[in-house]
Amino acid sequence: MNNTNLKNKVAIVTGASRGIGLEIAKIFYENGAKIVITDIDDKTLSIVNKEFDDSKNILSIVSDVSISDSVTNMIKTTIEKFNKIDILVNCAGITRDNLIIRMKENDWDNVINTNLKSVFLTSKIAGRYMMKEKSGNIINISSVVGITGNVGQTNYSASKAGVIGMTKSLAKEFASRNIRVNAIAPGFIDTAMTKNLKEDAKEQLIDAILLKRLGTTKDIANAALFLASSLSDYITGQTLVVDGGMIT
Repeated sequence: MNNTNLKNKVAIVTGASRGIGLEIAKIFYENGAKIVITDIDDKTLSIVNKEFDDSKNILSIVSDVSISDSVTNMIKTTIEKFNKIDILVNCAGITRDNLIIRMKENDWDNVINTNLKSVFLTSKIAGRYMMKEKSGNIINISSVVGITGNVGQTNYSASKAGVIGMTKSLAKEFASRNIRVNAIAPGFIDTAMTKNLKEDAKEQLIDAILLKRLGTTKDIANAALFLASSLSDYITGQTLVVDGGMIT
C-alpha cells in the first residue's frame, strides 16, 4: 500500500509557478492529486499549465492571494471545477531585503501582505469549506529565518515567524473539525532566491550546514508530501525544519 497516495485529493498550491511551489504541485500530481496551481504571475503560470497539459486534473488560476476578493474567487473556482478542497499549501512568498534603517515602508507592507496576510486569507476562506466538510489539511511554507532571524530580512523574518504562530493557532482552532495544520521551515534552498548570492557568501552558508549542501526544491516537496499524506495523520500544529542541520 502506498501511504503517500493522494488519489482523488484536491490540492491548492499558491505560488506554484516556480521553485518550491511548482515542485510541490508536481510531486502531489505524481502521487495522484488533482492540483490547483495559482500564482500572481500569469505568464509563468501559463507556461506551467502547458507543461502539465492535463485540463481534467489541473486547474490554473491567476490570483493575488493578498487580496480577499481574489482568494474568494480562487476558492469558488476550485469548488466549481473539482467540488471540494482537501489540501491547501501556502507557498506564495517574496523577499525585499534591506537593513531596517534603509527599508522602505512599501517593502515591509508588500512582504507582510504576500507572505503572511495571504495565509490568513486562504486559511480563512478555504477553512470555511473544510469546516463544513469536517476534513482538511493546511501546509504553510515558513522559513528557518522565522525561527532565527536574519540580518537584512526583518520583514521576511517577521512574516515567516508569523506563519509559524498562525500555524499553531489554526491547528488549535481547526482540530475539532478534523483539519490538520502544519508548517515547513526550509533552510537555504537552491532556487532563484539564492542564485544571486555571491560565491563566497554561498560557501559560508554551506559551511554552516551539517550536510554541506544547499537544499533542493525536491527536499521541501518530499516534506510537503509527507504532511499531505496519511503518514502524518497524527501530526498537527508542528513546524518541520528542513535545513540540512543548519540551525541544529
